[in-house]
Amino acid sequence: MSLLRLLPWQDGVLREALGRLTSSAVLVHGQPGSGQLELALAVAKAWLCESPASVAASGAVPACGHCPACHLVDTGYHPDLKVLVPEAMQASLGWDFGADEADADKGEAKKRKPSQEIKVDAIRQAVTFCQSTVSRDRAKVVLIHPADRMNTVSANTLLKTLEEPPGRVRFLLSCGSIDDILPTVRSRCQAWHLPLPEGGAVLDWLCTAHPGLSASDARVLLAAAGGSPQGAAELLRLGWTAAAWQRLPKDVAGGVAGAWAGWPLPLLVDALQKLCHDLARANAGGTARFFPAEAVPADTSLPRLTAWAAELRQARRHADHPWNAGLKVESLLFQARRAVQPAPPVLGGKRA
Repeated sequence: MSLLRLLPWQDGVLREALGRLTSSAVLVHGQPGSGQLELALAVAKAWLCESPASVAASGAVPACGHCPACHLVDTGYHPDLKVLVPEAMQASLGWDFGADEADADKGEAKKRKPSQEIKVDAIRQAVTFCQSTVSRDRAKVVLIHPADRMNTVSANTLLKTLEEPPGRVRFLLSCGSIDDILPTVRSRCQAWHLPLPEGGAVLDWLCTAHPGLSASDARVLLAAAGGSPQGAAELLRLGWTAAAWQRLPKDVAGGVAGAWAGWPLPLLVDALQKLCHDLARANAGGTARFFPAEAVPADTSLPRLTAWAAELRQARRHADHPWNAGLKVESLLFQARRAVQPAPPVLGGKRA
């Protein structure tokens, strides 16, 4: 089991964060896919590092990466580090560090659908973990990601310990938008905003990780992901191409399902929402954000786009439901094609 590594452009951000983070509870936030979890893990590793420099600086410098504590963090078995992530995220991460150990019947747990939330049982385990003594004489660290996946019951269970951590306990919460975190949780944390990196650094990273990917195609996919480095990497992992993304508006208008019809429904709905967003911006005289400007017509009907946006919000809420994929794609395609048709011409000051 191997933990995630700091992204290439985060070294300076990590040093700055370690120099400024003074609270026992920290909330790292930024655009989803910016590397919040990687940064939070690097901070936790620095707090637990046992090198002389780290001990002298009380964890305010990056971890050495060579001491026994660093090795334990890298392998996922440090006794003073507890990481909580939703069950559904564990498979994509490739480790079960955040597994819900409270499931007595593991066979039954495997049969049910993995939870998208951080459940209250996991938070109760974290509270119990905080009450035990430190094993390696540095600190005890609880990392929760994404913190906005805690429901109200889970968050309220954490509040007392978050406000008054016992002993040398520290909390690291990471998430996307800070507005998605309950105010009672936010008020108990020192917030640290993780900015998006410069585009050039991300393009170099994507092209290095995917030999054969051109900078222009990487730029298209980065825009498709809303500027999110990890979002663009995920699109590449799923087999998305710049050409398919640029062709999507035309395919939708022509009623052609194309290769994107085989995408997972949550991602398909997300792509259609981005198209709807860009069409509305173009209709209002703005510039497209996710698609190349030339791929987005500006003559669509704003009322139809508004109605389509409402349909897509409804579809997004139920995208993980076990629909008949073919029928659902057909339904989404029908709604999309109807919405993206050019607006009727204006005759005598009124729409025909």
